[in-house]
Amino acid sequence: MEDLDPPREEPGAQIAILAALEHYGFEWDGEMVRQSERHDAYAEVLNRLFNHGLAYACTCSRKQLAPYHGVYPGLCRNAGHASEGAAIRLRVPELEYHFEDRVQGKFRQHLGRDVGDFVIRRRDGLYAYQLAVVLDDAWQGVTDIVRGADLLDSTPRQLYLQELLGLPQPRYLHVPLITQPDGHKLGKSYRSPPLANDQATPLLLRALRALGQKPGNELDYASPREVLNWGIRHWDAALIPRTLTLPEAQIR
Repeated sequence: MEDLDPPREEPGAQIAILAALEHYGFEWDGEMVRQSERHDAYAEVLNRLFNHGLAYACTCSRKQLAPYHGVYPGLCRNAGHASEGAAIRLRVPELEYHFEDRVQGKFRQHLGRDVGDFVIRRRDGLYAYQLAVVLDDAWQGVTDIVRGADLLDSTPRQLYLQELLGLPQPRYLHVPLITQPDGHKLGKSYRSPPLANDQATPLLLRALRALGQKPGNELDYASPREVLNWGIRHWDAALIPRTLTLPEAQIR
């Protein structure tokens, strides 16, 4: 369970997520682990990076960084700030990282020019997604990562962290996001409704078809688990489209 940012977590969200997974036929084969239970593992690696000069403390404010449009200019890189009460940034090389995504194709990003030194622990002490996800994936032995295409440009940062820490590189598959007619992705920020637990079968079938798969009409009255089993047997990543836009009538 990704719960790195308690101030943004809505009460009851974790229970609702687990209930939705069960209604949609998903199962798990071990005890659920929360990222909030792994802070010691994150701290150990962060301290190692900091003590070896691979990461440093940053006291820049959002106002200071606004003119740079998301690319950190290295203002604190050699300042020698103490880590207490500061963000911690990872030094990135002036190198281009690339990988072959199984849907999106070859993706390239120059870390120094396109990203700059990125945050691995926030000023408020919360660990950043980039650090946590790399450590969690390696710890769990993850070999294949499937996630939304909005995280495509995070991958080169994770490749660099994996390289730096001597961790294996998984295969990546970034699925297209369902976007509304105005181009915004579906999400609570845009008042998108949550998944209806009593509509699991038709929504799973709609998701499979949106991802290019071809379940037959005989599954219209199947159980969610039966739909998932069909998807496992017939899954073909080569059929997934790179982009996806559904008509507004289908989104609601």
